[in-house]
Amino acid sequence: MDLQLNGKLALVSGSTAGIGYAIALTLAQEGAAVIVNGRTQGAVDDAVARIRTEARSTVHGYAGDLSQAQAAADVVQSFPGIGILVNNLGIFEPKPFEDIPDEDWLRFFDVNVLSGVRLARLVLPAMKRENWGRIIFISSESAVQIPAEMIHYGMTKTAQLAVSRGLAESVAGTGITVNSVLPGPTKSRGVGDFVGDMARAGGKSFEQVEAEFFEQVRPTSLIKRFASPQEVASLVAYVASPLASATTGAALRVDGGVVKSAF
Repeated sequence: MDLQLNGKLALVSGSTAGIGYAIALTLAQEGAAVIVNGRTQGAVDDAVARIRTEARSTVHGYAGDLSQAQAAADVVQSFPGIGILVNNLGIFEPKPFEDIPDEDWLRFFDVNVLSGVRLARLVLPAMKRENWGRIIFISSESAVQIPAEMIHYGMTKTAQLAVSRGLAESVAGTGITVNSVLPGPTKSRGVGDFVGDMARAGGKSFEQVEAEFFEQVRPTSLIKRFASPQEVASLVAYVASPLASATTGAALRVDGGVVKSAF
């Protein structure tokens, strides 16, 4: 299927590894010019080089913390004409509720929510002039099934759904769409490292820990395994394309059936 992404410029925040990297790679393979983002120049340069070996499209790099206002303004000014914005930047950390200080609540909101709000606000004027654009928030199944082990993270993922829907309402009748994508448990770099550490600490294989996780922590999963970042990226690439012009204001799940709902 031709996703008709040739000539489109996409910014994927937090895209040097994991889901973000898979999204950037897939968009580039589909013909979009892609801006890869990470906090360090070395990580950005490495990701750009890897994508260039697998895609013939133009690949740019931007090293900077896009949870900071100045960096967000700088990247949009440096790359005018961003038509696809994928707000993937995010952090997570398991922590008991009573041990989460105010500073952590504010930090999680700033990185996971406000970074996407700020970037969307910056790219929207150009999208309105072109009467075309795609804004995608990478949320999580944790937005609708708040994890008891990291309530502050779940709060930010729910907030993304509210922002996404409200923003879609604000551009009704235009060629701009705004959606959220909700991955389930995914074998991103952070999750892979976390599960690998647990496996080594318990003298178990990765597969054993994975099976225990889906038996005890996410028993509603229908696929009974971690999704791959590429499986998430495939949905994001479609939503970012002109082919998805009738999909907007939606919360789209790629959660392996973890959310136990027919709707």
